Amino acid sequence: MSLCDYLHDPEHIAEALRVGIPSSLKNLLSDPDLTVRQKSTECLYVIAGHAVGRDAFLEHNIIEPVSQLFNDREEIARKNAHLAIEMISETFPGAEGIVEANLVPILVKKLKTEVDELKEIILDTMHFCLLVNTQYALDAGAMEIFTSLLTHRLPTIRAKAAGDIMHLSAPLDGKNKAVECNTVPALIDLLRDPSADVRANAAGAIMMITITTKGKYTAINAGAIEPLVSLVDDDKSEALTCLSEAPEGRKTLLNQVELIQARTLDPIPAVCKAAKRAVEVITWKP
Repeated sequence: MSLCDYLHDPEHIAEALRVGIPSSLKNLLSDPDLTVRQKSTECLYVIAGHAVGRDAFLEHNIIEPVSQLFNDREEIARKNAHLAIEMISETFPGAEGIVEANLVPILVKKLKTEVDELKEIILDTMHFCLLVNTQYALDAGAMEIFTSLLTHRLPTIRAKAAGDIMHLSAPLDGKNKAVECNTVPALIDLLRDPSADVRANAAGAIMMITITTKGKYTAINAGAIEPLVSLVDDDKSEALTCLSEAPEGRKTLLNQVELIQARTLDPIPAVCKAAKRAVEVITWKP
């Protein structure tokens, strides 16, 4: 039985850590033999699937050596490296370690050149890293790259890119960058996407961007209200609430208030609350 097969049994992870397997695997990441690099990264990916394994990644400084395989000539080695890093990013200390290793600019750059399967993994990693820090991604041109992926042929990539835009737009600089990069019109186009995940993430990103006045008017002028109203049955009322805070948005939405009001009786409490808030803002009078 190979070490890789051995580690797939969760009961063996603690023993592997006790005898120093992560450190040994770390030393094999630069081996000239492809099979060695492939199996080493696969083992580390399996280890990273466990809490004690993720701690070992940080304790033994394995993040940076694994990231060196992002440039490996063999796709399987790159895939295993990205899978391991994505697994590490799912905890706050892990995502923080990735950010501190200055991997965010590298990951953003890889989104322009990697194969689609690996782009999905990178977008997942970015999701968690953006919860830790958005400035590094903004400085690396992530908003432009994410925006370009909104028209990708794969719905999973479109959905993940829209979700990352939502997180990247959390700070004011991100909201302003989304307006500057013409991200809003691209997101509005996705409100009619056949994929429910794509529509949901696009609406979430628009909601985040339209918190600011500049974002509100950019969305209104780009024609966001009509497709957002059509998504009321998809339980997406939060973005409409943001747009209705602008006089022009409120004026337009007054004609649709009955449709939104019907959602105040929704059995899902969060949907009911969001619809009530939208109706209050739309029908507000000074």
